[in-house]
Amino acid sequence: MDTKFAGLPGGGDRIVYVRPVPVADLPEEIRAQAAGLERLYAVHRPDGECLALVRDRGLAFVLARQHDLVPVSVH
Repeated sequence: MDTKFAGLPGGGDRIVYVRPVPVADLPEEIRAQAAGLERLYAVHRPDGECLALVRDRGLAFVLARQHDLVPVSVH
């Protein structure tokens, strides 16, 4: 099958990636603020820059959309 994909609606340069991050992999100053959580969710630009760390996946998507960004889940 050779079907062309037109991309995500409203995507382009507005796409950000949401991925889970183990708190144990984060710097100590962030771990101290994680309030016993085992995982946070990072919102990243396509170039890898981390824009935000939040408590849960749903919040990461809401945060991105509130800033006119198009969130995409990364596994």
